[in-house]
Amino acid sequence: MVLEELHRLSKFGLLVALLLAGCMWFYMQRVLIGYQVSYAAVHGIPRGNLSDLYPRWLGARELLLDHRDPYSFEVTRQIQMGYYGRALDSSRPYDPTDWQGFAYPVYVVFILAPTIALPFSLVQTGFRWLLIALTAVTVPLWLRAFRWRASASTIAVFVVLVLGSFQAIQGIKLQQLSLLVNGLIAFCAVLLSEDHLIWAGVVLALASVKPQLVLPLAAWLLLWAVSDWRSRKGFVWGFAGTMAVLIGAGEVVLPGWIGRFRQAVIAYRQYNNGAGSDLDLLFGPTLGKALTVLIVLGIALVCWRVRRFSSHEAAFHWMTALVLAATIVIVPKEAPYNQVMLLPPVLLIAQHAQLLWRKSFLSRAILTIATLIVVWPWLATLGIAGASLFCSMDTLQRAWRLTLNTSVAIPLAVFLTMALLVKQLWHQINALKARVG
Repeated sequence: MVLEELHRLSKFGLLVALLLAGCMWFYMQRVLIGYQVSYAAVHGIPRGNLSDLYPRWLGARELLLDHRDPYSFEVTRQIQMGYYGRALDSSRPYDPTDWQGFAYPVYVVFILAPTIALPFSLVQTGFRWLLIALTAVTVPLWLRAFRWRASASTIAVFVVLVLGSFQAIQGIKLQQLSLLVNGLIAFCAVLLSEDHLIWAGVVLALASVKPQLVLPLAAWLLLWAVSDWRSRKGFVWGFAGTMAVLIGAGEVVLPGWIGRFRQAVIAYRQYNNGAGSDLDLLFGPTLGKALTVLIVLGIALVCWRVRRFSSHEAAFHWMTALVLAATIVIVPKEAPYNQVMLLPPVLLIAQHAQLLWRKSFLSRAILTIATLIVVWPWLATLGIAGASLFCSMDTLQRAWRLTLNTSVAIPLAVFLTMALLVKQLWHQINALKARVG
């Protein structure tokens, strides 16, 4: 009887997840994209392939086949012709300000090298399916890394919700490399949990094609590795050796690329008006930067205290998840597709939700508010999908902002809840050590 009841509940949970995911895909395709297409047509905003992969792919092709500098103004204009359908014109008030330059480390071309001789339409389709598969597999990868023996139905629910989240769908639609980096980080976590340290370092180095997303995690893991050099040095050699090869190979194909990359990043931040973090958007630039410093210092202190735990222990998992959550809070660009990296802390919070709920009124309040913030996009799209039975598409498209009302607050909500969970679990470890002592 109990097994039948659990099976029934799991089937119900999967049906709910499919409903929410379907509503989100409907919102993205018919409401949000429909609104963007209509708005662009009215204001003369160019729309080309709008693939975030395209600037990197074209830059790789121009560098490896024609030996042209992918950071150059000429290649940037060529990128705009494909991405937007024409070169941008600063005299047009509604033209985008994002120039879509090649603002990545040059060694990203080595990852894309096998595709440069293919038509971009074929590359775009293949990469989209790769991102879907990678995003789906991150769920079982993180569960394996955390040693959480979840049931098949639980895994299915998480996979459906992840693929049906606004963050993942946006990344898939844009062919954003953040989803590739997210998959590589999950693979790195599994390799660490199974003591394949050299390969874990290699994989993390490959993920550094988006350095702003990987740098905090790399700093934490390098601190962890050097804290027990004899048994963990393989991770350092794997990471450092691969980074040396990537940087050196980049210097071979484009001498002086580091300076060119630095200039491209500065230019990117200028034409994106500083590209502020979530904290900057929520609290303003001054307070946001002050909070960023406090978070970095706090995370560094906790990392120092946890550095000696092995990759098999829960404390290592909590710290890794907390670092990823902090990364999305402080990264200098608010972009929903980066929030796919919040999956590890969300999984741990879901696993230990009862612990937080029993702790205190404050922890219950934080957990409740964070849950509402995270699930709001699904609730909003459920309402929009229901309203589509009675309202015209023009009316629905005017409500496109409704789903995104909590987007900026999601990283901070997850980070604060994860920090609260880490604090509670750390107290339990200290209490257990005291009793054993």
